[in-house]
Amino acid sequence: MITTILGKDLRQQTRNGTLLVFALVLPLGLALLFNTILSGTEQVGATFAVVDADGGELARVFTDEVLGPVGAAEGFQVRAVPDAAEGRRLAADGEVDATFLIPPGFSEAVTAGRPAEVEVIGSVDAPIGSAIAAEIARRYTTELAAVRQATAVAAGAGATPEQLAALARATGTAPTPVVVTDDPTRVSRELSRSTYYSAGMAVFFLLFTAGLSIRGLVVEREEGTMARLLAAPTRRGAVLVGKLLATLAIGLLAMTLLVAASTLLLGADWGPLPGVAVMVGALALAATGVAALLATFARNPEQAGNWTSVVGVVFGLFGGSFVPLSQLGDLVWLSYLTPHRWFLQGLSDLASGDLAVVVTPAAVLLGFAAGTFGLAATRLGKVIRP
Repeated sequence: MITTILGKDLRQQTRNGTLLVFALVLPLGLALLFNTILSGTEQVGATFAVVDADGGELARVFTDEVLGPVGAAEGFQVRAVPDAAEGRRLAADGEVDATFLIPPGFSEAVTAGRPAEVEVIGSVDAPIGSAIAAEIARRYTTELAAVRQATAVAAGAGATPEQLAALARATGTAPTPVVVTDDPTRVSRELSRSTYYSAGMAVFFLLFTAGLSIRGLVVEREEGTMARLLAAPTRRGAVLVGKLLATLAIGLLAMTLLVAASTLLLGADWGPLPGVAVMVGALALAATGVAALLATFARNPEQAGNWTSVVGVVFGLFGGSFVPLSQLGDLVWLSYLTPHRWFLQGLSDLASGDLAVVVTPAAVLLGFAAGTFGLAATRLGKVIRP
C-alpha cells in the first residue's frame, strides 16, 4: 500500500506545473540572475603606470620588488612609461588607475637623509585603484623611514659618507624582517559566486517545494478524498509514510536536477559527488520534516502555504541564501537555527576536497529532520483524518 500511495502522489506531483516552477525554474533562474548581476565583483584589479626618472638603487627596489609582485597578481598590471608627462596623461585619460612618479635624485636623497617622495597620480575614474596605489606608496615610504633612521643613527656615531651610503643601500634593499604570507598548504573553503547562489537558491526553494508536496495531505482532507482513502483497508501510518516518501523523492529529484543544471549552465562547482550526495540527502530529509511539521498547524491549504512562505523566507534571510552570513552582524547566531546555514557550510567545507568535513553539518541536518519528524508525528493525527 505504501508503494501505491507513493506512486500515485509522484504521478500527481510531477504533473503539477506550480511545483515544477518552485522546484526548478525559480531557483535556477534566480541563481542565473544573481550570477549575471554580480559578475565581475569577485576580483579586484587595477592597472598602474610607473615612471622611473631616478634610475637609482632604491627606485629599482620600488619598481622591481614592490610593484613587481603587484603586477604578477591576478587582475593587476604594471607598465613602465618613459616620462612624467606620459604618466600624467594616462592617469588623466583613465587608461591607468594610477601613475607612480619617482623623481630624479630620489635614491640619492633617501641615502643622504633628505626628504624624498613617490608621487601618486590617481585617475578620477578609478577611486579603488587609486586608493590601492596610494597604500602601496605609503607602505614603501614607511620602509624608507627605517633607512633614514638607520643613517641618522650611524651619522651620529661618526660614520663616514661612504659608510652611510653603504648602510642606506643595505637597509633599503634588505628583506622585510617579518612577512605575512598565505599558507600554501591551506585549501580554500569559499564557494565561487555561481556555486554559492546556485546552492543558496536551491536550499531556499526546496522548503517551498516540500511544502507544496506535503500540502497534498491538507488538500485531500479538505476535499474529502482522505476519508475515502482511510475507508479502504489502509493503515494511517502507511498513508503518512507513502506521502512523506513522495515529498522526499520530489525534493531529491529537484536538488539533483539543480546540481546538474547549475553545473552545466552556470559553471557551479558543488564539490566531490559523494559529499554532495550526503549533504543533499540530509537537506531533503530536513526540508521534508519541516514541511510536514508546518502542515500539522494548517487548517486549510491556504494556511499551509502561508506558513511555508513565512518560515521559508525567514530561514532564507537568516540562513545565508541571499547574502553571506558575515553581513548579518550581531544576528548571525540566528543562522544556526536554520538548515540553510548548515547546508551551505557543508558545501563550503567540502570545497577543501575532504569528505570528512560534511559529518558535522550533515549530522545537524539529520537532527533537524529527526526533531521535526518527531514533532510532526505527534500532530499528524489532526491531518490524516476523515
